[in-house]
Amino acid sequence: MAGTPGTPRVLRAMNDRAALDLLLEHGTLSRTRIGKLTGLSKPTASQLLARLEAAGLVQVTGTTAGRPGPNAQLYSVNPNAAHVAGLDVNTERIRAAVADITGRTVGSYRLPTPHRRAGSAVEQVVQALDGAVKAAGLGRSDLHRVVIGTPGAFDPSTGRLRYASHLPGWHSPALLDELAAALPLPLEYDNDVNLAAVAEQRIGAARGHEDFVLLWNEEGIGAAIVIGGRLHRGWTGGAGEVGFLPVPGTPLVRNVTKANNGGFQELAGCNAVLRIARELHIEQPPGTLPDAAAALLADAGERYEAGEESGAHAELLARCATGHAVGLASMVAVLDPELIVLSGDVITAGGEPLRAMIQAELAELAVPRPRLVLGTVQTHPVLNGALESALATTRDEVFDTSR
Repeated sequence: MAGTPGTPRVLRAMNDRAALDLLLEHGTLSRTRIGKLTGLSKPTASQLLARLEAAGLVQVTGTTAGRPGPNAQLYSVNPNAAHVAGLDVNTERIRAAVADITGRTVGSYRLPTPHRRAGSAVEQVVQALDGAVKAAGLGRSDLHRVVIGTPGAFDPSTGRLRYASHLPGWHSPALLDELAAALPLPLEYDNDVNLAAVAEQRIGAARGHEDFVLLWNEEGIGAAIVIGGRLHRGWTGGAGEVGFLPVPGTPLVRNVTKANNGGFQELAGCNAVLRIARELHIEQPPGTLPDAAAALLADAGERYEAGEESGAHAELLARCATGHAVGLASMVAVLDPELIVLSGDVITAGGEPLRAMIQAELAELAVPRPRLVLGTVQTHPVLNGALESALATTRDEVFDTSR
């Protein structure tokens, strides 16, 4: 049993967790340093480290240079105490990775997902996961938890994926049961944009912020809403599906579920960037729609920073900034967030020039004036968020020494 709050067992467990969190933050620490940071006496710190070492949670990794004796030993979290996996799923590929308990990625795999038969989603997930596990030199049984990020959200009442009709093979009502049967280990699912927000909250631009919105623009437009430090998912998991938001500047879109489109997507999504570029007679680069849109905005942003503050490319930036600000104005009027994080390849490609233009436009369209920042987790943010989500729960379980 876990024990009663205030009992020696619980107090020891609290000290253990504090020490483990310090080791995660600093990498390695000496026994003396851990004692000072936790406020524990030297004998208590020694007992704590001996206990954690016996449990396989910490290991000796060396000694402080020139200082012999047990007090000079350096300790770190044992990376093999647990492993987790994350998957980032979209229409083109599944990206999978395995991380050890310290958060270090130890294996990754990318599986292209051509449009095949509808029932292949389970097969693809298993193949991608096994690829990452093999790259890590592990077996599937070594994983403590897997978190899968997808567009849309699984409705908690039906188990069916909603808001992502463009993701083939993921809409069977039996899909979650089939995945659970194929992968008999703790599995969790979350919206891809929510996971990008988890990454920014834990290791990126939103660290220390309890109320923020992450606006995502890549294959589609979406948002993640964090209130009081927790993700707000909504009744059906659809909170943040702002691509469907009706906004001024575009025709009213009806039957949005069938169209898989909406006003904000039409006004500011990757398709809008390409449309504006055509109207301004800017040559469209090759690649997918998101890649082409990102390339256009990256070029425009670089030109603007180089002093080209007028002309077609500057106009492209300005019109895209207005489109983003129009949708954000409706969101901040309802949510009044402390911070807005701009993420996704399309929006971040415009860099600081686009961010500053959106900030200026939003200041004219909305009474609340939250600070806008570019996301700092720009390499695989969804995958990083899946790993961070899996690590948070797994650490709570593995580091709990009160049991």
